[in-house]
Amino acid sequence: MSGDDLRDAHQRLADLTSWNADWAGLRVVVTGIGLSGFSAADTLIELGARVVVCDSTDSEENRSKADTLRIVGAVDVLLGEDAAGTLPLVDGKTPELVVTSPGWRPTQPLLSAADAAGVPIWGDVELAWRVRTREGRPTAEWVTITGTNGKTTTVTLAESMLRAAGLRAIAAGNVGTPILDAIRDPQGYDVIAVELSSFQLHWSYSLEPLASVCLNLAEDHVDWHGGFDEYRAAKAKVYENTRVACVYNAEDPATERMVEEADVQEGCRAIGFTTNTPAVSMLGVVDELLVDRAFIEQRKDSAAELASVTDLGEVVPRHLVANALAAAALARAAGAPPAAVREGIRNYRPSGHRIELVAARDGVLWINDSKATNPHAAHAALSSFHSVVWIAGGLSKGVDYNELVRNNSSRFKAAVLIGRDSSDLASALRRHAPDVPVIELGAGHTGKDELPSQHSGSDGVQAMRAAVTEALRIAADGDTVLMAPAAASMDQFPSYAHRGAAFIEAVRGIVEGQGFTAKEL
Repeated sequence: MSGDDLRDAHQRLADLTSWNADWAGLRVVVTGIGLSGFSAADTLIELGARVVVCDSTDSEENRSKADTLRIVGAVDVLLGEDAAGTLPLVDGKTPELVVTSPGWRPTQPLLSAADAAGVPIWGDVELAWRVRTREGRPTAEWVTITGTNGKTTTVTLAESMLRAAGLRAIAAGNVGTPILDAIRDPQGYDVIAVELSSFQLHWSYSLEPLASVCLNLAEDHVDWHGGFDEYRAAKAKVYENTRVACVYNAEDPATERMVEEADVQEGCRAIGFTTNTPAVSMLGVVDELLVDRAFIEQRKDSAAELASVTDLGEVVPRHLVANALAAAALARAAGAPPAAVREGIRNYRPSGHRIELVAARDGVLWINDSKATNPHAAHAALSSFHSVVWIAGGLSKGVDYNELVRNNSSRFKAAVLIGRDSSDLASALRRHAPDVPVIELGAGHTGKDELPSQHSGSDGVQAMRAAVTEALRIAADGDTVLMAPAAASMDQFPSYAHRGAAFIEAVRGIVEGQGFTAKEL
């Protein structure tokens, strides 16, 4: 593409700021045919763009998705390893835009080729923001949520509060419903609570949310971003161009610094949340009550009661209180009254695999926290208990375990390690908790010769059963067996949910003596 053609293409993209803009004939490559990629391709086809979809996996599922896309409109779908190696032509010409799925790294060959050719790269969230305005439908406000941990809990709590306020609201983005599917809903929404991963933020540029929050910041996904500084920079983008409220964690100074550095719109306020007594312009906790000193007129000398800590459940970890306060700040920024915050909390049903009580037997609690896929999340779980038999390990994503083990060494009664390679975690335990017994299950339980993508989960199930058996041998009255891996699951399981289900099944079969009833997890 010549320099003039590139300038013309960039100008055209700059003008594409609504559904009713001139998308017809735009040459677009979509990378990935998973949830977000399929949704992006489907949307672009509906808009009249010329689309080529590329995915490195040539599976029966992906071929079926390709057939579906061909039915709804003109599209080329390229599957297999070669499809991800180069930037394809669209209608015989260089594409004018690439829309990438979140998991594709910037260094991936196709994306590198697009960058070298000067072709802009958007994520599905950027595309969704561009098409959110459509004649005949309401334009939803966005409240955006990111953070190393707690995103899904916060976004679903915010959704519940907003609905309790009488607003048509939905949680979307990284939480399950692709953001473009929410945008294309025939009725439209008043507010969309958008969960954003660091990957999605990396490829987003023009968002202007009503309110935004980074819940916390800890080392994660450094392998994808290339380093912690790059990961932090991606997370900080959540605050850019925010219009009403930048919500930060007063107990995590890194998030406050992000707000201080953000280029926001005139009149936007910084709103803190804390699990301690709140200062002015904060939400916090006073006498086991969640209170608001930010969205009331008399905030200098009073606070509005929002809910009780007990509204969140019988056993409420501190981080759950923090997530509820963050969600409340977003909902209040969107106009939800205090009563709606309380009702939303009471109506909320937590997702599985997050500090989930599986069994209580002979004085031992068995807790499933499979969603703790990094050290920061595992620390939140560990800090909720005292004498812990810790089941941990998995795909580490290049993180450092030393701080996690050092900060929780007094809590460990023993550690049982699963995963293809638990050497980093084992080394941290030897270094910072040398007196804690460590049981490494070894390669015999892990299917070590297989690639992560080849795992059906059967070898992981066997490893989990072995881990539960070891934990049962060690645990005694007053102990908690906590499965909080501090690692991703893909080395042994298709997902963290599958890993959690394997733990639940093992506990029921071995600890409670119910036997193994599931044919396949």
